[in-house]
Amino acid sequence: MALIVVGGHSRNVGKTSVVAGLIAALPEFEWLAVKITQYGHGICSANGEACDCVTADHASAITEERDRSGESDTSRFLVAGAKRVLWVRTQQGFLAEAMPRLRQELAKAQNVIIESNSVMRFVRPDLYLSVLDPATEDFKSSAREYLDRADVVLVHAASEAAWKGVSLKPVADKPTFPVVPPQYVSPDLVEFVRNRVFSGPKVPS
Repeated sequence: MALIVVGGHSRNVGKTSVVAGLIAALPEFEWLAVKITQYGHGICSANGEACDCVTADHASAITEERDRSGESDTSRFLVAGAKRVLWVRTQQGFLAEAMPRLRQELAKAQNVIIESNSVMRFVRPDLYLSVLDPATEDFKSSAREYLDRADVVLVHAASEAAWKGVSLKPVADKPTFPVVPPQYVSPDLVEFVRNRVFSGPKVPS
């Protein structure tokens, strides 16, 4: 099994578009796609709005996406060609509670792509991509914590960085690819991922 994680320093920087783009560009790998959403005090970390991802009776929940309308992030993964899509919702700081069940799901999959930063605490992916938009000031603590583990950096064009007190020295020597909406995923990035992760036969684990 190959495991790819796509994170980013804030919401709305293109993480979902990168995941969907890689799924669409590499359909032969029959992806299990996973989106992890954490929330706190009734506010969703995915978009900063009052959310319906809160679980009323426990700290986490995992549901399988079946809607192919393309209206939600997880639905976009299905439309892009994922074999299965899971939405993991947890309270802030409670991702560990969801991990036993999530690991069971990962073990069934041929190849997995996960949209999250925080999952890096629990997995060692074959490839971790970090999406950065210098024009977006917010820089999540989870993105900062795992920035030095990024294998690839995807960067939006900007004249200067809006964030303060954040050093990119941990990724200064990492392969870097431009993010150009609406494609988000360039042919060069697709080939890099294919060669880096899928250069040899993969045996499901």
